[in-house]
Amino acid sequence: MNTFGYVIVFVSDMDKSVAFYRDVLGFPVRHQSSKWTELDTGQTTLALHLAEASGHAHAHAAMPAGHCHVGLTVPDVDAFHQEMVAKRVKCLQPPKKEDFGTLAIYADPDGLPVSVSDAT
Repeated sequence: MNTFGYVIVFVSDMDKSVAFYRDVLGFPVRHQSSKWTELDTGQTTLALHLAEASGHAHAHAAMPAGHCHVGLTVPDVDAFHQEMVAKRVKCLQPPKKEDFGTLAIYADPDGLPVSVSDAT
C-alpha cells in the first residue's frame, strides 16, 4: 500500500515556522536546523525547508515560500516507476539511490512535485 511519507512546506523564516507548527499546532520536533526541520505528525513527517535555500540537489529545491511538496512511501520504487511510465506520468527524476533509500520524483497534472521513496 502506498502512504504519505512526508509533506515538505517551503518557508521564508524557519524560526517563525517552527514556532507555528510546534507551539501553535502542537507537532513535536524530530530534527531542527537552520535550513531544514522535521516535525512528527504521527504516520507522516512534516518537513519544513527554507525556501530558495533548501540545500537539496533536486530541480525543485528552489521553491518559493508558501509552496508544498508531497512525498509518498511505496514498497518498491522501481515497480512504482514502471507503473508511472506506463500511465505516462511526467518523471522529473527517475529512481536514484540516495543515502536514505531510493528516490524518484514525478509531476502531478499542475506540475507539483511528488517524491516517491521506498519504505527503508
